[in-house]
Amino acid sequence: MIKFQVPTKEEVSEKNKELFTHLEKSLGTVPNLYAAMAYSDSALSKYMAFQNSPSSLHVKEKEAINLVVSQVNGCKYCLSAHTLIAKMNGFSNEEILNIRKGTASTSKLNALVVFAKAVTETKGRVTEEVLNMFFDAGYTKENMIDVIFQIGDKILSNYLHNLTNVPIDFPLAPALD
Repeated sequence: MIKFQVPTKEEVSEKNKELFTHLEKSLGTVPNLYAAMAYSDSALSKYMAFQNSPSSLHVKEKEAINLVVSQVNGCKYCLSAHTLIAKMNGFSNEEILNIRKGTASTSKLNALVVFAKAVTETKGRVTEEVLNMFFDAGYTKENMIDVIFQIGDKILSNYLHNLTNVPIDFPLAPALD
């Protein structure tokens, strides 16, 4: 297997150096997976724009999607990063583990998690029951589109890590039972 080193600021393009500086200022560091995107002159800027675009979903909803999709895709990097981010956004350890297993504590969030997991597992071919549960919980067609985009965001990063296997620079997420 090809070994992917994490590129340093000195090894990336001028465009990516600017993004590294921005990330260092806002996050205090450049996460290894973001640095790996800098092998491409355009991927990191595209990803950051995509990730930071407006959404009808709240932060906790996006984190729930990030967790369940990363679990389905077996991405240890994203599970570790989003476990930390989910805690910062008010999820308990138990809630995080349950979301990764495909359930949530409130009926609305549960409908979202079930929907996101089903979309990921079936590549968008969910059952009518799952779709109805999502809409019956109060989600809209706009929310559905934004869920698909959030899943797309996570699939990009999940697949990138699963292929590059760059070192995880977050506390490791616990394994599920």
